[in-house]
Amino acid sequence: MATPASSTARPHPRTPAAPKPPFPHHAGSAISIEQFSLVDISHVLKRADFLIHEEPLTRAKRLAKRRVALLFYESSTRTRTSFELAAKSLGIDTTLVSNLSSSIEKGESLKDTGLTLRALGAEAIILRHNCSGAPYVLEHFTNLPVLNAGDGQHEHPSQALLDLLTMLTHISPKHAKGEVELTAETLKGVTVSIVGDILHSRVARSNMLLLPKLGAEVVLSGPPELLPDVAAESAPGVVIERDFETALKRSRVVMMLRIQSERLAGLNVDLEEYKVKYQLNETRLAQFAPEAIVLHPGPIIRGLELTAEVADGPQAKILEQVHNGLPTRMALIERAFDAIDKKGASR
Repeated sequence: MATPASSTARPHPRTPAAPKPPFPHHAGSAISIEQFSLVDISHVLKRADFLIHEEPLTRAKRLAKRRVALLFYESSTRTRTSFELAAKSLGIDTTLVSNLSSSIEKGESLKDTGLTLRALGAEAIILRHNCSGAPYVLEHFTNLPVLNAGDGQHEHPSQALLDLLTMLTHISPKHAKGEVELTAETLKGVTVSIVGDILHSRVARSNMLLLPKLGAEVVLSGPPELLPDVAAESAPGVVIERDFETALKRSRVVMMLRIQSERLAGLNVDLEEYKVKYQLNETRLAQFAPEAIVLHPGPIIRGLELTAEVADGPQAKILEQVHNGLPTRMALIERAFDAIDKKGASR
């Protein structure tokens, strides 16, 4: 009697899953906040505190005459200046390439611009780009460490790290200085509200991925046009509260975001109504969050997302954020060159 075909048939081979490419390729890159463990972040904070207090002439010898290119496809004041001063503080020679003063304006691709910078001796590239994922592409083709200074609507990891440093300075100074290792409970019981144009904010996205790792609750607040419901699925510990004043009551930290008018095409956003519902003013702050610190990644649009009185008031730590960008980015640049040197030594 013949054996049933079902008992003799060979199992159909499964197509093996495609191997995931290493991300990032270079250990010195800082493309996404997700690539940083809590140990990594603790080290960055510790080095940031050390470097900012180091004698300047000694610090300037650390990476003397090494080379970094700043490749900026978008305008920037704080981020670009901060990265440039951070590099120069370590003794690095920098060159700035913008889309308005280079062959980019003539249509040169990101790949070819990156390869040109590498051929001219750049050992690392700091990139700001209007397309999400651009730092990954640049790193892939150049095999250099790439520090993401903001890519499209994706991420801005160094901003999230300096925001964390600013928060910890007021909540847990020993963690801010790297004297104590960060844990999953460092910010337990702390609620951080992020308010405004979250849909377009790479700063919000990096903070939403970072802060829950340390135990913080992240409350998002804004109108549906600028804050889709799906944002609550970004990470455990992220929730949406449409009522701004309810969110304020829970907040130890309030991060206000700029309305990115250049990206509002096709969205029905009434800015006057927005101010009524979501503007942070002195009355709201005093009534609902008198002990909270106020952050803003900049640039500030006074009179829209917050009033001048709040921006200049005692609870605002906005200029402190700007200051903290310098040591944070020094630490990230040093980290990139440490990885370069280790890679070279292993060859």
